[in-house]
Amino acid sequence: MERRSFVRHAGLAGVLAAGVAPAVVQAQAQVRWRLASSFPKSLDTIFGAADVFAKKVSEMTGGKFQISVHAGGELVPALQVVDAVQNATVEIAHTAPYYFFGKDETFAIGCAIPFGLNSRQMSAWMFEGNGLKLMREFYRNYNIVNFPGGNTGAQMGGWYRKQIKSVADMKGLKIRIGGFAGRVVERMGAVPQQIAGGEIYSALEKGTIDAAEWVGPYDDLKLGFNKVAPNYYYPGWWEGGPQLDFFINSKAFDALSAEYKAVVEAASALAHVEMQAKYDAKNPAALKQLVGSGTKLFRFPKDVLNAAFKESMAIYSELSAKNPNWKKVYEDYATFRRDQNLWFRFAEAGFDEFVQQQKL
Repeated sequence: MERRSFVRHAGLAGVLAAGVAPAVVQAQAQVRWRLASSFPKSLDTIFGAADVFAKKVSEMTGGKFQISVHAGGELVPALQVVDAVQNATVEIAHTAPYYFFGKDETFAIGCAIPFGLNSRQMSAWMFEGNGLKLMREFYRNYNIVNFPGGNTGAQMGGWYRKQIKSVADMKGLKIRIGGFAGRVVERMGAVPQQIAGGEIYSALEKGTIDAAEWVGPYDDLKLGFNKVAPNYYYPGWWEGGPQLDFFINSKAFDALSAEYKAVVEAASALAHVEMQAKYDAKNPAALKQLVGSGTKLFRFPKDVLNAAFKESMAIYSELSAKNPNWKKVYEDYATFRRDQNLWFRFAEAGFDEFVQQQKL
């Protein structure tokens, strides 16, 4: 039987069984996107997640899907990337969603809220709980499709010119603090400042602010905060597991083929895991270097933590009463947090508490 007749009569199953490979794969289109980051290039961990993402997208598509990555301020100001994606000025952004809580407080839940989920719990809520579904429903109002794009893990509490010995020392304190947490410290008497990462050092150096938080030892050492403020506090109670996101214009995403959509999902997942791996690997040495150069480490006084917790819970109740977007997402988030903390207090916390007290 000649080959043409064989293919016609045997069907696809017969062709595959015979080892004949029909030409069924269609060539994918060339795609060019621009990514606006909210971070400076000097921060190879948090900015670098966008580079990891773009590189992997290119590799998985044989170079046909290219994404150019731009630091905060290159295409649009660092804190205006949501507007740029919403208006299709750029196709994609990489940012911390809580920067945009001023538009709607619900943005903050997609990143971190005071006394919220840690990084593992946040990923669990996003991927196995209702997190991704609920946040995508919310972001649809802004023409955005989101993909988790990294996590720093629990952060430090920041750099202070003077020691914080009690909650009274928060009164009048001008502090650069990210996103939603500003509302909490404001109710504690502080004066929150929203300043992009690349501008924090100069503000702290000039005395425009009295304190500043960023991420943790590796980034903070790079930014030189220890040179202008000697007191380093922990923990960052407002950022137990802050998640970064890739925000994609919904029309741009919908225009992708099914294969390219799968590539975006896979590349974002890689960037998501790799970011925290880098922070966990790099922070220990950086902390040693900071302490060795004279940095003074302090745990926040208990009355500061208690006051912050009280004010945070009060704000959440108030928001649930007046913001239906917040109420819908937060109720699910809070239920998930309660169950996660019940579990983590046993195996995870029990293991960590013992091991961290040993001489290893």
